[in-house]
Amino acid sequence: MARMLIDGDDLVVHLSWREKAAARRGDVRAPLTAVSRVTVEPDWWRPLRGVPHRGLWSPGTRCIGTRTHEAGLDFVAIRHGRPVVCVELRASAPFRLVATSVPTIAEARSTMQALVGQAPDLDMSTPCRQPLPVPDENPPSA
Repeated sequence: MARMLIDGDDLVVHLSWREKAAARRGDVRAPLTAVSRVTVEPDWWRPLRGVPHRGLWSPGTRCIGTRTHEAGLDFVAIRHGRPVVCVELRASAPFRLVATSVPTIAEARSTMQALVGQAPDLDMSTPCRQPLPVPDENPPSA
């Protein structure tokens, strides 16, 4: 099972060899300075956004790999029925969202607190993830 951890100044999602084969990539790394928000999602399917890009997509069982959408690319390693730690990243990072399942909600909250304590400049204005931009909407003019 994928594990989210802090290694020095990086957030790392360590994948088992089977998960690496399914996702067709190695461990995921992003600098802690790129972390903008950390949330816990009790519903396993909610972090899935966009369309599958590379990986294994077995809805109702597990989803691992990258997904593409209007704002960029997400990496997910999630299992059915387990809570998910969702880490939103700034545009400078390789992904916009990294989401990993954990066995229990207590472990999810513990992982979230560890990231909140280590990542600088987090946006804690809301406990919810931010919506994706809608391609047909124009940004408001100043």
